[in-house]
Amino acid sequence: QEEGRYGFDEVTYLLLTGELPNKNDLERFEEVIADRRPLTKLERGIIMQEDVNYNQMYALHSVISHLSRCDPDPDSTDIKDVSRQCINLIAKAPVIIAYNYNVMKFRKGGDLFITKPNPEWSTAENFLYMLRGEKPSEYEAKLFDLALMLHAEHGGGNNSTFAVRTVTSSGANTYMALCAGVASLSGHLHGGANEAVMKMMKDIKQHVKDWEDDEEVEHYLKLILEKKAYDKSGKIYGIGHAVYTKSDPRAIIFRQKAEEFAKMKKNVEEFNLFAKVADIGTRLVQKYKGTVVSPNVDFYSGLIYKMMGIPTELFTPIFAMARFSGWSAHRIEQIIQNKIIRPAYASSLDGYKEYIPLVKR
Repeated sequence: QEEGRYGFDEVTYLLLTGELPNKNDLERFEEVIADRRPLTKLERGIIMQEDVNYNQMYALHSVISHLSRCDPDPDSTDIKDVSRQCINLIAKAPVIIAYNYNVMKFRKGGDLFITKPNPEWSTAENFLYMLRGEKPSEYEAKLFDLALMLHAEHGGGNNSTFAVRTVTSSGANTYMALCAGVASLSGHLHGGANEAVMKMMKDIKQHVKDWEDDEEVEHYLKLILEKKAYDKSGKIYGIGHAVYTKSDPRAIIFRQKAEEFAKMKKNVEEFNLFAKVADIGTRLVQKYKGTVVSPNVDFYSGLIYKMMGIPTELFTPIFAMARFSGWSAHRIEQIIQNKIIRPAYASSLDGYKEYIPLVKR
C-alpha cells in the first residue's frame, strides 16, 4: 500500500511459495493469474446451467465442485497438478462469484451482463468491475485489495482451514478439499460473521432513536447481552476472537479505513454508531462475561463493503475469494506431509448401554 501497488497477488505468491517475489517473479505470477482468470465456455456453461440458487455460498460450492469436470486430471495429488489446480481456482474465484451473482439477478428478472476480466487489472479492480460493469475508483479498488490481503490467511487453527487440511489428508482431490473450506465458511459462526454484524446493526438502528446518545446505545446493548433484544443469543456480533483478545490488528486497520471511507462517502454518522457500539460493546462484554475482548476483523469489514455498494449476500463469498490463497497453501503443505488427520474422540455419552432384543423393548 505504501508503494502504491495492489498487493493481493503478491500475498498469494508468498503463501504458496513461502518467499517474497522479486519484481520479475511477481510480474510473471501476475501474468499467470491474468491468463487463467477468464472462464472457458464449459466453465461459463456450468454457471448458466445451474439451478436457481439464491444463496451465493451454495452457488460457489456447487460451481467449484463441478469444475473438476473441466480438469484433465482432477484427482492427481502430484504437487505440480495440485499447484496448477489451486492457482486456477484462486484466479477464477472472483469471476465465478461475480458471474454467479449477476446470473442470480437475471433470474430474478434483472438484466444480464457478463463482463470479461481485464488482463491488465488487479484482482480487486477486476472483481468490482465484473460485479458492477464499470471500473471502480482507484481508492475503492485499493481498499478492496487491502480487504483481500487481510482475509487471505489466518493460520491452520480456524475451522475452514482445518476442514481443508483434514479433507486433503484423506487423499481427496483439490476441488473437494476446497469445497470443504467453502462449506465451513458458510456457517454463521465462521465466515458469515460480518453479515451477522450488519443484521445486528440494522436492528440497533431501528431501536436506538438517538445514535449519539451513549446511554441509549449502552442500554440496548445490555438488552442484547441479557438475551432480551435482537436475536436473543446474548451475543454482540463482531466483538471477541478466539485468538486475539486485547486487539485484532486487522480490525484496527479496518476501523481506520472505515472512518476514512465514511468521510469520503458522507456516511460519518453511521460509522460513528459502529465505533460507539464497538467501544461500549467491548466494555460491556468484559463486564458481563469477565473476559478481555476487542472488535474483530468482521466488525468493520461489512460497513466498508456496504459503502462500496457490495450486496450483503456477497460478503462471505468475498471472504472465500481471499481465503482460497490460504487454503491452497495449507493443502499443498498437507499433501507434502502425506499423513491423514485422525482427531482424538471422546464420547459425551454416559458409558455403555446393554443391548435389549427388539421383542423385549
